[in-house]
Amino acid sequence: MSSTDPQAQAEKSRRWRDIALLAGLFAVVLAGLFGLAAATGWEETRAQIAKLGWAQLAILLALSLINYGFRGLRWHLFARTLGLPTGLLQDIRHFLGGFAMSVTPGRIGELIRMRWLRRETGWAFERTAPLVLVDRASDLAAMALILAISLALSAGGIAFAVPVVIAALLAAYIATHPRLLAKVTTLIYRGLGLFPRIMARIRAAARSLSAFTSAPVMGTAIALGLIGWAAEGYAFHLLLMWMGADIGLFMAMAIFTFATLAGGLTGAPGGVGGAEAAMVALLTLEGVPLEVSIPATAIIRITTLWFAIAIGLMVFPMAERMSMRAKG
Repeated sequence: MSSTDPQAQAEKSRRWRDIALLAGLFAVVLAGLFGLAAATGWEETRAQIAKLGWAQLAILLALSLINYGFRGLRWHLFARTLGLPTGLLQDIRHFLGGFAMSVTPGRIGELIRMRWLRRETGWAFERTAPLVLVDRASDLAAMALILAISLALSAGGIAFAVPVVIAALLAAYIATHPRLLAKVTTLIYRGLGLFPRIMARIRAAARSLSAFTSAPVMGTAIALGLIGWAAEGYAFHLLLMWMGADIGLFMAMAIFTFATLAGGLTGAPGGVGGAEAAMVALLTLEGVPLEVSIPATAIIRITTLWFAIAIGLMVFPMAERMSMRAKG
């Protein structure tokens, strides 16, 4: 038996554990939404879902693909800025494959991209970790801006939206400033004692963040993120219109973005549970009946988060195989 067998077995075990977690989370969310649907009446819920055709579902998925595409281009921009010897298709493969790990707490499983990069380029985790930090920071900044702009242009408001915007922008600011990130990481480790090895590596990786602080790089990155996340917010607006609950473009985008941010800031895997609850609650406050808000929430989450995970699960084996081939 080769010396790599125990490692291969451990990786296989972790993969099945992650799949089980993914299936469990999906089942819990569906059970909760089905419970609400049963309480409001199945007939009304089925009637709302029946309003959607395959063409409309295809449009929702296409808008999600726009999001993934623009954010994949942003990942490539960051890889080139860092000086990685990778090509566009290679970077897109890493980016999409990482979606398979989106439901790990805090999306920490997406660090699998760093392992692929180590195998294919020889770069250590500390040299590539800034990619993850700046990618997440760009997402937070773009979503916070979309939320702020949407609320400014909508007729209504959302309670606690301002603290969420501030928290997202603050997290983005910290993640792109090396010294501040190192200090915050140290404080988190001393206070909570979580993930000591990862925290140590993040502190070491913070030194490489200076490559991303130029205005052209961050400006382009935020623009790509704005286009990507706005596409999914627009998809939510279309979905609500098709289901007869037009609350306005900017309010729909604000609710989608707020729910996604709020779910993510809880640290829950993929924001699952929190995002759905926030979305249903905010739609209800806008006067959308439960027989519409529940299926709308389920459909938009399936065509965004779970669609991304499905793509990740399809790309993951190829990314793993190609990285092992490069290593060998």
